[in-house]
Amino acid sequence: MSTQKHLSQRAWAELMLLAVIWGASFVAIRIALDTIPVMTSVLHRTFWAMLALWLVAWSMGLSLPRSPRIWGAFLIMGLLNNVIPFSLMAWGQLYIDTGLTAILNAATAIFGVLVAALFFRDERLTKPRLLGVFLGFLGVSITIGLQNFTSFSLQSTAQLAVLAGTISYAFAAAWARISLSDLHPIVAAAGMLTGSTLLMLPLSLAADGVPTLALPAITWVAIGYYAIVATAGAYLLYYRVLAMAGSGNLMLVTLVIPPVAIVLGAILRNEALPPNAYFGFAILALGLLVLNWSGRRD
Repeated sequence: MSTQKHLSQRAWAELMLLAVIWGASFVAIRIALDTIPVMTSVLHRTFWAMLALWLVAWSMGLSLPRSPRIWGAFLIMGLLNNVIPFSLMAWGQLYIDTGLTAILNAATAIFGVLVAALFFRDERLTKPRLLGVFLGFLGVSITIGLQNFTSFSLQSTAQLAVLAGTISYAFAAAWARISLSDLHPIVAAAGMLTGSTLLMLPLSLAADGVPTLALPAITWVAIGYYAIVATAGAYLLYYRVLAMAGSGNLMLVTLVIPPVAIVLGAILRNEALPPNAYFGFAILALGLLVLNWSGRRD
């Protein structure tokens, strides 16, 4: 039987900081998309974050992996955890509000439970977990709007693209457990971002052409935030919080990210979500709380 760690005041503070950082990243990405195309925005995110994390790894004296198997695992991890979800979600943000993207992103935890149960014997679907998954799917359905499942507009397609990104995140988590669990977390994150950059470079060149560095200051601020702070820096903070709080408590981050994104989207982008989005998030949040509670009992 596993038990979750007690959340100290410091763990709570850093968990909330992580949620705020990730919540603000949705707005930063949307600001950058006003100036640069989707694939280029993702390339900026993976490239600058990669450089930052390898610099941290070098400063800590961590060695570079040499096994071809590990670098192959980095490529697959980069595809599942960065290339696919970053691209789908950035494209989705062109057509739906920032806060709505963040709400749908919270479904990552729901799909993560299902994928983990599919691959790992110790991640069985108990009745409380099934209840949490059901509530999560109900909340997502309400958020999207049940009518949008029968009439595929550009907006509903964008919402489904974001959801597809969360499924990719879920498979990435399973792949990381299978292939990268023996590596130092910073090396694993830096290697993953290297794999992502190697994949994104030809995709970006083919879709958008050679990226220009002659960008407005606000675009560079947005890129710097979501690449250095919300990707490289957030990975470092993530592993600190994980060590202090445990994986079950870390799920609570997903409850705070959407409100942060909604507030910042309203202030900086004049966005306003429909009532069903808030109601759907409330149901989704309840499902996440049930999953978190079930983790305490497993």
